[in-house]
Amino acid sequence: MTRRGFLGASAGAVGAGVVGIAMTGALGAGTATAAPSSGYLVGAGKGDLTGAIAGQGMMGYSDLSQVATGLLQRVWARAYIIADVASGKRIVFVNADLACLFESHHVGVMNELRQRFGNLYTEENVNLNATHNHNSCGGTAWDYAYVLAALGHRENSYRAEVAGLVDAIVAAHHSLAPGTLELGHSELHDASANRSLQAFVNNPTPDRRHFPEHIDPQVTSLRLRQGGNVIGEITWFATHGTSLTDANTLISIDNKGYASYLAEQNNPDVVASFPQTNAGDMTPNLAVRKLHPSGPTEDHRANCTIIGQRQFKAGQRAFASARSLSGGLSYAYRFLNLSDIAIDGAYTPDGRPARTSPAIMGAAAAATSTEDNTRSQLSFLKEGTVLPFAAALGATSKVTPPEWVQQVQAPKLPLFPLGYMPPHPWIQQVLPIQLIRIGDLVLAAAPAEFTITAGLRVRRIVAAAFSLPLENVLLQGYSNGYSQYVTTPEEYLSQQYEGGETLFGRYTLCAYMQEFDKLAREMAAGKSSSRGPKPPDQRGPQPDLLTPVPADTPISGRRFGDVVRGPKTSYRSGDTVSVEFCGAHPSNKVHRVRPGSSAAKDGYFVVERYESGRWVAAADDNTWGTELAWKRPSGSSTASSVTISWTTGPGVSGRHRIRYFGDVKHTNGALSSFVGTSPAFDVK
Repeated sequence: MTRRGFLGASAGAVGAGVVGIAMTGALGAGTATAAPSSGYLVGAGKGDLTGAIAGQGMMGYSDLSQVATGLLQRVWARAYIIADVASGKRIVFVNADLACLFESHHVGVMNELRQRFGNLYTEENVNLNATHNHNSCGGTAWDYAYVLAALGHRENSYRAEVAGLVDAIVAAHHSLAPGTLELGHSELHDASANRSLQAFVNNPTPDRRHFPEHIDPQVTSLRLRQGGNVIGEITWFATHGTSLTDANTLISIDNKGYASYLAEQNNPDVVASFPQTNAGDMTPNLAVRKLHPSGPTEDHRANCTIIGQRQFKAGQRAFASARSLSGGLSYAYRFLNLSDIAIDGAYTPDGRPARTSPAIMGAAAAATSTEDNTRSQLSFLKEGTVLPFAAALGATSKVTPPEWVQQVQAPKLPLFPLGYMPPHPWIQQVLPIQLIRIGDLVLAAAPAEFTITAGLRVRRIVAAAFSLPLENVLLQGYSNGYSQYVTTPEEYLSQQYEGGETLFGRYTLCAYMQEFDKLAREMAAGKSSSRGPKPPDQRGPQPDLLTPVPADTPISGRRFGDVVRGPKTSYRSGDTVSVEFCGAHPSNKVHRVRPGSSAAKDGYFVVERYESGRWVAAADDNTWGTELAWKRPSGSSTASSVTISWTTGPGVSGRHRIRYFGDVKHTNGALSSFVGTSPAFDVK
């Protein structure tokens, strides 16, 4: 879905283990003494991913009109490290509250880890995956297709996201200590719906019977303990991060991020994540209405909290019946050239050999996933609009795929031949698959959005290779890269949105099944695996057509930090307090929470309460119920109005104030910081 309209505007233009590192020498600070000779070391940590919050295109819906105007809540990476003391092997699992993790992120993170830790953490034993929210900073890829909505690469947000991912891993590394693991399962039946039922019913009866409600209700939870203390919780469940629709323009988490927020509010010592599995056709908008996303309510923010709360509670149910998890660690990693894989008939529905082709987006994709959008991109196609940025990159070049490619892609109506676009393919086509085994839990990680039935078929193959129960094998989607959707060949024939976005042809899933089968059997036999083809290096100068932010000027008659519209003198608990400041452009400086600090210290604002003769932090820009909204005052292209709102929670009382932290950009490009402080107000 994350490019749901990603080329809507421009489409009209073209019709084995870690080796040789002693466990004691690799432990974090303060943990190197008295290392055990068996069992696990476990650690968990967080890092702030929040990039530029205003004036730049967002990632998720890849809609040109979805330009960031502020911050609803900070965005986080959550990392977990599990080390097997006996073998010396380690696994790093990182869940990032982002729309996607691209090759750009993977390369950036691995370079940083190599500089800090040598060969301790490598592409083989590190998994980076995304929650797939639709409220992320845009422009962080190196692929043209994924930066169109941001009008190019946004280095400020990219650097913030890489830094946050690394911060989380470093924090987990330094928290390593002897610990234990627990694995639990439950089900959740009211946090997802099938948005592509017309495609799902094309699947064979045995597949449909596996999902009688047309959803994947499985919840799988992994808990990390150090002694009696829970330090980490990971809860997998398949539902899209689209509760906040394309009408939202505030950088934010979505339902999975809110579930994490709830869990961490419930236990501040835990790092809690809610990763995806095979959510390709799963929507949280339970009403499943075209261009009117809703459910269970008509309020999108309420839906975000409700769906998040349901996932949190399902995770708690799974933990309540969890069992101890033991066993060794193993992993394997391989790149595939998905544009050119010959597929054995053993993996196709009709038993005939097949193949993949270079990436092509189909016409069905241009309509977007209408169950999660408030508007469609089809208007661009009808109007024949050519996005200047896309044209500048070569989108106006006439490209006709060869006949054999059209046959591989049939019955897809080719719309945008991403694999053939100049000057090079507009998406990554050499992409990784990965297997991670923790005791008898296995993650089959892939860089795409698999439908529930596509995920089921991969899980069956991997489970058979390892002789494991199906429930203990998960399809870890959105991992280590991104390449749109993967449907079953039967679903593909109906050419719904997901089929149009299955880029490498009807048998894309069959290619994944074949390659996962090979990798799993090699891993189960203890064989080393080849790395596969080397992906092209896309580092270097990146396109950028976004007009630079001009120097700031204050609102007429005001100074930076002045209160333009102040709070009332008093409020009741549950009311919303709102203060407007004469501000500066928020993207002049990315305010990212540094390791060991807090949003109250490093963020854009803080709500303070007067207590015992001093002001103390009561809420900040990571608190659900606060927001920062930025806009240009009428008639100005250089002044900024910044409105900070805080919805007071139950039981809140006392004297409060709001402080805003801004950064002025001067005509010479230099920045200077300022603070705005509201008059005090009472909450009763």
